[in-house]
Amino acid sequence: MRRVIASLTGALLSTGAMAAATPAQVVSQYAELAAIEYQDALTRARELQNAVNALVAKPSEHTLKAARQAWLDARVPYQQTEVFRFGNPVVDAWEGKVNAWPLDEGMIDYVDASYGNGSDMNAYYVVNVIANNSLSIGGKKVDTREINIELLRDTLHEADGNEANVATGYHAIEFLLWGQDLNGTGPAPAGRTGSPQERHAGNRPHTDFDPANCTGGHCDRRVRYLETATSLLIKDLEDIVQAWAANGEARNYIITDPTQGLRAMLTGMGSLSYGELAGERMKLGLMLHDPEEEHDCFSDNTHNSHYYNQLGIMNVYMGSYIKTDGTTVSGASLSDLVKNLNPELDQEVRARLDTTHQAMQALRERASTLETYDQMIAAGNTAGNAVVQHAIDALIAQTRSLERVIVALNLGNVTIEGSDSLDSPSAVFK
Repeated sequence: MRRVIASLTGALLSTGAMAAATPAQVVSQYAELAAIEYQDALTRARELQNAVNALVAKPSEHTLKAARQAWLDARVPYQQTEVFRFGNPVVDAWEGKVNAWPLDEGMIDYVDASYGNGSDMNAYYVVNVIANNSLSIGGKKVDTREINIELLRDTLHEADGNEANVATGYHAIEFLLWGQDLNGTGPAPAGRTGSPQERHAGNRPHTDFDPANCTGGHCDRRVRYLETATSLLIKDLEDIVQAWAANGEARNYIITDPTQGLRAMLTGMGSLSYGELAGERMKLGLMLHDPEEEHDCFSDNTHNSHYYNQLGIMNVYMGSYIKTDGTTVSGASLSDLVKNLNPELDQEVRARLDTTHQAMQALRERASTLETYDQMIAAGNTAGNAVVQHAIDALIAQTRSLERVIVALNLGNVTIEGSDSLDSPSAVFK
């Protein structure tokens, strides 16, 4: 599947519609892509729910592995939607419900002794809601006997305003399926087989979900948490699908004023490319050599998250998306618009997008065959560090070209989010 996507992506970058496109047409196609991509994310989340139901019904190594694979599959379309963030207040207000990270996993479940007993930064660092029927939150005793949507969303998620208290979304589910990744940047534990990720990621046993043969304690509550978090993910994705439907808030924000829509498009592409992906998700971890800065840390799936983030940026520029069923949706694009004004700039942008795509492919290939992403960013790993840095450099270069597009389209002030790791490296170590 990876080779098919790469081949089709290359074709999209080397061609383009010849007819001139209007801003309204480009923005309308952008909204269509958002609606379709979020629908794909919802479909994959429902498949994840089916796999979770199978795990709960009959806990085994097989059903746990199938649930993990369903989670990995669900990330493919979702990561391509992150480009719709940053420039759309509706999406920005919603996104933290489903993709907040990093999380202090001790709030949710048991953790290894090396995790510590507390944190000056978070009062809920090790409260372990799965193991407790009541908690003290905000100075008040909270009944947690029933693990339900209200408890996760209204009480626990970002409790006390602390963004590390992530109780919902993909990463809470990821932690429940894989458990802690205790391998750091070192070698994989002896005796584990499979891909680099299977050998090096978290290794929660399936018996953690088996009340009849329970490991880890409180298996019935762990099952309930997993079921609730998965159901809530689906509800949240249904909400964003509706927001991009006809007359939905997210769509209306984009299409009501095509110029505002173009600004949102470039804000999303530039901010994901620069401050978020090149900065917070890649350069910061490389500077600190810290595996806790991985995006999909419990599953060691970070290389795929980065790859599909970049693919999402390319989708928007080219006005195209390869659906999870293999069909391609395409229409009026930013590329068409830029090409009509400045063909050389369009060629520059597409070339830089392609260069970044190739860098992400190289990173992905290394992670899939040689060493995991957290090992790649380890101190002293010159070759692995270089692969990551090459992708960062490519992301920065493509952002500079996107900034030229903003000027060429005369869009006025467009804010691209930065990152201390890129803009003020010394601040990272203060």
